[in-house]
Amino acid sequence: MFVFHNRHQLRQYVGKQKSPVALVPTMGNLHAGHEALMKRASELAAAVVVSIFVNPTQFGPTEDFAAYPRTAAEDLERCAAQGVHAVFLPDVAELYPDGLPGAVRITLSGLENDLCGAFRQGHFAGVALVVMKLLGLVTPQVAVFGKKDYQQLLVVRTLVRELCLPTVIEPVSTVREADGLALSSRNRYLSASERRLAPELYATLQEVAHALSAGRRDDIAALEHSASERLAQQGFLPDYVAIRRAADLQPLPSPEREMVVLAAARLGKTRLIDNLEINLS
Repeated sequence: MFVFHNRHQLRQYVGKQKSPVALVPTMGNLHAGHEALMKRASELAAAVVVSIFVNPTQFGPTEDFAAYPRTAAEDLERCAAQGVHAVFLPDVAELYPDGLPGAVRITLSGLENDLCGAFRQGHFAGVALVVMKLLGLVTPQVAVFGKKDYQQLLVVRTLVRELCLPTVIEPVSTVREADGLALSSRNRYLSASERRLAPELYATLQEVAHALSAGRRDDIAALEHSASERLAQQGFLPDYVAIRRAADLQPLPSPEREMVVLAAARLGKTRLIDNLEINLS
């Protein structure tokens, strides 16, 4: 397995590949959810490149950039065990050669300031910028993203579509613990008592899905409100619970066949996100 810290070396490696290349962008602190992305990438391409980079432009001034877990040695071991061919492990200066915040900004209409974007100003602009840098460096035929951050997935899909990029964006279903908690690098911030409570986030989404499937479709706003109240009563501090159109995350005046219910809530110092796709027959 090759490990590149320099973007020019990465470009040289990619340029020599005769077969399709798949990119798996990550911020490191890898877990079984990332391994599922790598596995899918290896099914789609002969060469798999994993990037490990904690991107400063997607963190707000009060967020956990400095404290975000960095576990490079363990991450490289996981990548090697999954048969990854190359890892790109740059420092900030390598991807932001003109310094921060950088000379370029990507503006995203609509999704940028909705849902998580309303609570993390500038977050998705930072995501879009680093994804564009990585796609430009690797020029992959396919890039693999998890569905756990559903809004991020749609932001990246929009970015690729609007900029007419040739990369196919491949989604992979969320990997969960046995009790339903979505795997996340931030789960390590949870205390023991918070960890026991955390699966209630997913359970709340399941309740909303069950209500919709059972025929309660007259008032989406009421369903969102009752779900948010349920989380608050259990000790969460909800940012939102929202039922949206699955294809583009647009608000719905009434239920449609393909929807997704999304939630973000704080539990202690940890901000958790999750979602559940709903397909009504």
